Amino acid sequence: MGQGPQPAPGPAAPAAQPAPAANGKKEFSLSGDGAAFDPGSDVMTWSGNHWNINNNRLFEARFEKYLNAPEETSAQDRAYQGIISRILSLLAPGNATTRNLNAAFHLLPQGSSFDIDARLCDALADAVYSASSSLQAQDRMAAYGDALEAARRQQYWNAEHLSAGQTLSSGSATAQTGKQTFEDTAAQGQATTRIAEIEAKMKTNMVKQELSALAVKVEFQALIVQFFFQRRFQHVLMATRFYRAIFTDGDTRLNLSKNSEDLLGKSAGMPPTVGTLDSMANEAIRDVREGVRAYEFLLEKNELESASKRLAEAFAAGEYVPEIRTLSRDKKRRALDFNRKSYQLISALDVKDYTLAEQLVTDLGKIARDFDASKPMGAIEGSRVAARLHLAKARNAALSGDHQTLETELKAAADIWPRNPELAEISGQIFTQGGAAQQALIDFDQLVSQKNYRRIYEDSARFIAATAPYPERLAQLKKILDNMKTIEIAMIQANAMAQQSNYDGAWETVEKISAQYPDDNKLSQTRADLTTQAADFVRAIRSAQDLEKRDQLGSSLALFLKARKMYPASDFANDGVGRLVKKILPAT
Repeated sequence: MGQGPQPAPGPAAPAAQPAPAANGKKEFSLSGDGAAFDPGSDVMTWSGNHWNINNNRLFEARFEKYLNAPEETSAQDRAYQGIISRILSLLAPGNATTRNLNAAFHLLPQGSSFDIDARLCDALADAVYSASSSLQAQDRMAAYGDALEAARRQQYWNAEHLSAGQTLSSGSATAQTGKQTFEDTAAQGQATTRIAEIEAKMKTNMVKQELSALAVKVEFQALIVQFFFQRRFQHVLMATRFYRAIFTDGDTRLNLSKNSEDLLGKSAGMPPTVGTLDSMANEAIRDVREGVRAYEFLLEKNELESASKRLAEAFAAGEYVPEIRTLSRDKKRRALDFNRKSYQLISALDVKDYTLAEQLVTDLGKIARDFDASKPMGAIEGSRVAARLHLAKARNAALSGDHQTLETELKAAADIWPRNPELAEISGQIFTQGGAAQQALIDFDQLVSQKNYRRIYEDSARFIAATAPYPERLAQLKKILDNMKTIEIAMIQANAMAQQSNYDGAWETVEKISAQYPDDNKLSQTRADLTTQAADFVRAIRSAQDLEKRDQLGSSLALFLKARKMYPASDFANDGVGRLVKKILPAT
């Protein structure tokens, strides 16, 4: 091949590898709609679905894992980026000579040896090798076509001279006998038949040549688009530069499915080509780089809400861009602290714990100058006003002796704000005496003795009112409701993880809380269900813990590492690894 890499004899080129994401699964499908991000609305479009990147549990989990991860500035990380930079430099416009192309090709297997690469360089090397081999085969087919053309011209010459009454062995005209005429006619027929055969072979060869060229282009283009949808923009740039160096016919139009072509066309505003993907990848890298710079500037200004949004946008757009991967963990954890409190605020509002929500709003206002408290405070104040209206009606019903309305209004107030301090205060005033209060106290004591705390939680309004005059019972009830709120939040988090098929994380969340509250039936049932769904992870954790108790530290550490590989964010696995490393390698 003229300008492509010439593979040396020996082992075959690296085999094509699937291109997994960081979690081992493909994130985007070429047969679907791919992914696109609208920075104006923080909306990500993915396979026909739309979601806000700052309000999605799947993104929250992935983003939090990134915020906790160390910066990729080790010698190994720098070596990997050095290889990628060297490849891009060798393939830069004006540098893509045959020698540089071969040098870049032989650097690809080195790049694929790093874990961060996910063997994508192997896939690119295989595509380059296949393209080079295909073009060499096309050269052979072209040579074969030239040979057929020469044979066809020879047969035409033979037929022409036979029809003119000339022999093939002598150029001079001679008198032809009847026998000679018959032989010449037969030879002319054979030449005509041979011409037809040669032309058929030429057409077949031409079709094979065109199909071969198209097939290898489509395969290479599909890999480039896959890199783009996976947000591996450095690999997009390497692939597009290899493509231009190998295919020098100037045809860079992409042969895609309609969905992918429409998506790229809408994103770029023009028909998709290899050059379009190259420019879009460069623009994405630039945009991510600016997003990281904006995040660092906003950190200095203590504007954590805007900073967290800018980092989330940059992460969603280019998770594997070097500027994202090398951001220091200390800087990332400032965003993590803000995000965690934000998620706690959302959870507190979900379970209607407006007292905690109000405290979190205050905390967020202290750590972030730009935190907008208007929406959460609007929800808190609206609930406070609505609860007060029901409490006022309950007070009036108590004065008029309307016990049914009294119970209805108290329940309505408790539904709006279960732990409203005003609810306990007013309920205490109403139920200082009365049969309903006495019966509620009897039921409360009985349920406590049975450890049926969930029933108390579900009927909390009645018990809040009944226990108000009795400080010990009220403190006991408060502790029960606090515990149940903790259980409910944990179950909400576990259910969210389970909906995202993160059964390992869901089980660990429930397992932690089950150790503290083993008597809650609903929690126990959820734990049992998740134990089945996360069986391999549960088995690894429990076996590791059992081996650790028996001082079989090596086997225990291996199982904890296995569990951590299944669920990298596992506290059980990470704590176990850290604990055993200290035992095996104590500090001197």
